Amino acid sequence: MLKNENVVREKGFKFAIRIVRLYQYLTNIQNSNRELILSKQVLRSGTSVGANIRESRNAQTVKDFLTKLYIASKEADETGYWLELLKETGYISEEQFESINQDCEEIMKLLASIIKTTKKNNPDLK
Repeated sequence: MLKNENVVREKGFKFAIRIVRLYQYLTNIQNSNRELILSKQVLRSGTSVGANIRESRNAQTVKDFLTKLYIASKEADETGYWLELLKETGYISEEQFESINQDCEEIMKLLASIIKTTKKNNPDLK
């Protein structure tokens, strides 16, 4: 197991915690701007990142391992979309967005690095 795999698992879990807290914040806004639809989308995709990273450790093959990481990467990218939308519609501030989006981008970079290294170390994969 690569060192980055442990790091990305930990970051994926901590990111999921932040996403759950963001969901709680968005659904508990004390005024008429309470947000439910976008918050459910960001909750689904944001928690899926860590879940797929976690599933990758039980992969039966290298190809299965990569598939889980590709899914995690796609979910992270989707989460970035929902975070941008929440920022642009005023549900979260620029500061809130920058903080959580930075974590999202860091996870995507780590995933890309692990995928690249795994593919390099397994040239028979297509």
